[in-house]
Amino acid sequence: MPNAPHPDDPDRMFAAVFKEALRRRGLPLDRVRDHLESYGITLSLATLSYWQSGRSLPEKPQSLRAVDVLEPFLDLPSGTLRSLLRRRPRGWVPQHDPAAVRGVYGEGSDLEKVLGDAFPHFNAGLRRLVVHEAVSVNEHRLIDAMRVTVAVRAVRDDVRHLTVVHTLDSAKTDAHAVDLTVPHGPRPHVRVRPELNCVVAELPLGRRLARNETAVVEYTLRSPSTAGVSHHHERRVTTSLQTYLLQVRFHPSAVPATCWHSYRRQLGAEPRNRQLAPLDDFHTTHLLSVKCAPGVYGVEWRWTD
Repeated sequence: MPNAPHPDDPDRMFAAVFKEALRRRGLPLDRVRDHLESYGITLSLATLSYWQSGRSLPEKPQSLRAVDVLEPFLDLPSGTLRSLLRRRPRGWVPQHDPAAVRGVYGEGSDLEKVLGDAFPHFNAGLRRLVVHEAVSVNEHRLIDAMRVTVAVRAVRDDVRHLTVVHTLDSAKTDAHAVDLTVPHGPRPHVRVRPELNCVVAELPLGRRLARNETAVVEYTLRSPSTAGVSHHHERRVTTSLQTYLLQVRFHPSAVPATCWHSYRRQLGAEPRNRQLAPLDDFHTTHLLSVKCAPGVYGVEWRWTD
């Protein structure tokens, strides 16, 4: 029998009560969606599924109105679901959930393969707050360098490092030529997995963090590719970010014909949102996104030939 959710875990308490009410009434999620639409409230089946699984909670005004409409429909006393949302403390962040990571990467992803037994605990003690990436595309139309700055917050005591995993841009990259460096402190432990086309590094935080303390991590990844051309760069976001900033700078002799911003819910899915991204006079484009939901954010480009 599964353990009951802890009363201080808003995700699990809300999800457990919502799921049990659906089960008791024998209501599939499409019936719930249709009932809400009769009140002029439009929510996707995915959103309702996330509430039921604990992956997300109602926050926006329309979602909170939906909760009020659902309580009598589910034969729940008025305020039952709302009271669980009010228990959510200021600054609360969801607990680490491997299922949420799989929601972005998919099942059996290279991330799971490269991390192995460590996957269920992947950065479980940290939450990324802000990510800034500056990507350089060289004269051969290849991404050859990426500078990354990440602001993180500890969600438990005694957090010592941030683990980063990057997919290399070309399967032809020489594993011995991959170079990941930090501007300060000792050289990080770096593993290159050429069979998975991935690089993994554990980056020290400079000191052990106590719960709610923050740190800034900086590093540069250089991976000179030997074949092919680059067509995009993307960031996989598995928990909500406050801000994601991506800059892509092209060499003056390798300027693409068109660039786009893109967003996908999961790797391999079709973009849900695609917008033109103009280049400036320095052959640079950028994507700035705030309050980022989980998904895949990036810049794509098309060459002239």
